[in-house]
Amino acid sequence: MTAVQGSAVGIPTDDGTADAYLAHPGDGGPHPAVLLYMDAFGLRPQLRSMADRLAGAGYTVLVPNLFHRHGPAPATELPDFIDPGARPEIFERLRPVMASLTAELAMRDAGAYLRWLADCPAAADGPVALTGYCMGARLALLTAGACPERVAAAAGFHGGQLAPDAPDSPHLVAPRITAELYFGHADDDPSLPPEQIERLENALTEAGVRHRCEVYAGARHGFTQADTAAYDRDGDERHWTALLDLLKRTF
Repeated sequence: MTAVQGSAVGIPTDDGTADAYLAHPGDGGPHPAVLLYMDAFGLRPQLRSMADRLAGAGYTVLVPNLFHRHGPAPATELPDFIDPGARPEIFERLRPVMASLTAELAMRDAGAYLRWLADCPAAADGPVALTGYCMGARLALLTAGACPERVAAAAGFHGGQLAPDAPDSPHLVAPRITAELYFGHADDDPSLPPEQIERLENALTEAGVRHRCEVYAGARHGFTQADTAAYDRDGDERHWTALLDLLKRTF
């Protein structure tokens, strides 16, 4: 692991400036870029810590506040540790914020984030990788389809609603994807039932997308997030191994 520099940055978008966190190795040189898509709880110390870990492995990592239209992160007050008792009240406040981030708006923002990384001195020239968590896994899949010329790899962990039986389902972008994909699904996840896992796998296979999808036995939705009760240390370390292996194959 190398020394890391982290800073708050602003990303110009069509709807104002998105606050974000940028982490990169402290050696002054450009490094391959990773766009990290947050979970519903948003940009907070936990995600900054994850970005720092990726930066320590040699990458320049951007973590935008996807809810920037509602003001700087966090979108709602969060406890230091999110236990099951706190979740209902938190999601009551977050649900309308989440619903307001349509796929159209999210992909418009994705273009802004990717353009910013293309101009960032700390980011190497060339395509980027994506990693997303919970709702961020869905956005990583959509971005890989919307910007195939810019995305070389994408990963998603404990993602929800990746392949519902709906005309606007994220899995339908599979034919446009040129990146290599990896998904680490949570076991017994109500937001991603077995039929969606199968539908996603079939869509990626039929489209010829290089991919690997795995179900993490015993891991709950949110298993990578150490500031929540869903955290699973074994699942989290497995996620880091899979993600870093994907990045090594990509860059």
